[in-house]
Amino acid sequence: MDRLAPLSEEPINVEEDGTNSSKKGRGLTWRSWIKTHLSLFFNKRSDLRVLLSVLGCPLFPIPLLPKQSIINEVCSSAQYIIQHFTAATGCRKLEGRVKNIFATGKLTMAMVDELGSGGSASGAPGVVQKGCFVIWQMVPNKWLIELVVAGHKVAAGSDGNVAWRHTPWVGAHAARGGVRPLRRALQGLDPLAIAAVFSSAQYLGEKRISGVDCFALKLSADQTDLAERGDNTADMIKHVIYGHFSQRSGLLVYLEDSYLMRIQSPGIHPMYWETTMSTRIEDYRTVEGVMIAHAGQSIVTITRFGDNLKASSPAAIRMEETWAIDDLAFNVPGLSADCFIPPAEVVPMEEDLVWRSPFGQ
Repeated sequence: MDRLAPLSEEPINVEEDGTNSSKKGRGLTWRSWIKTHLSLFFNKRSDLRVLLSVLGCPLFPIPLLPKQSIINEVCSSAQYIIQHFTAATGCRKLEGRVKNIFATGKLTMAMVDELGSGGSASGAPGVVQKGCFVIWQMVPNKWLIELVVAGHKVAAGSDGNVAWRHTPWVGAHAARGGVRPLRRALQGLDPLAIAAVFSSAQYLGEKRISGVDCFALKLSADQTDLAERGDNTADMIKHVIYGHFSQRSGLLVYLEDSYLMRIQSPGIHPMYWETTMSTRIEDYRTVEGVMIAHAGQSIVTITRFGDNLKASSPAAIRMEETWAIDDLAFNVPGLSADCFIPPAEVVPMEEDLVWRSPFGQ
């Protein structure tokens, strides 16, 4: 079996015929990505698939920390903020008691016409696409999401050792680099995971967002992980995420992450892609004594720049999503580790065992 291509968090080739997509997808590299994906900025027919590729199942920038109890001692500003968060959500009640989580929800997606160099939209939003999703999560580090929008289904999952994604136009692909959690689960759905990842964050200070006074925390992917996610054509330069916690309520109300990629083929100038995703998290409700976010809105901007871009080329495109949780339950009977087995074609080779996190991911 050939080495599986990396799971791309950028737009994918949307013009391939469905009957050939699985075969072609297995040989997908960053070099072919360069040749086939730049047209996405100009191809209006690709809007829905671009939306699903970028907004459907994005991963968190960093893996979860080793299994540990929520911090009980205040020894830094970041840990004080997380202690406030755990008290506000009541998520300590979940430790040792909750084995799995199940959630269903609805969403809408739309693409805004290309943006000018100043960041302002040059046209009206595209067609609004409606859909739904279902998420299963199991302790520790196992998750699965199925998302359907306008008749197109995207799935992604993790069995604790490998993360993967499947789309009808490319097929299944394993993730390059360490296994990371699903970003949707950290948009308020899994407060224990939020507390775990941000307990080691850097405290940046205070910031006012949408009229809410917040404490800002920052996390960055380390250089080893960034190197594993690139190849000889593309380098992942950075991937950072900022969590903003309300000073008043202690809840996570805003997530913003950004990653910068440098792409260069022999004989051409390098091109840079910067993807920024901002998510407003709201509508916290109590589920079995724990505060869980039930709604939010995400905005993604993909900007490209480099010496070889034409003056007439659009500087960026913007995508928008609103989502809401319809139902959520803990400890669903019958959910086992077998439910998180990857598709048959997602089988890492011996040389790819470095993808595993030392913490069981």
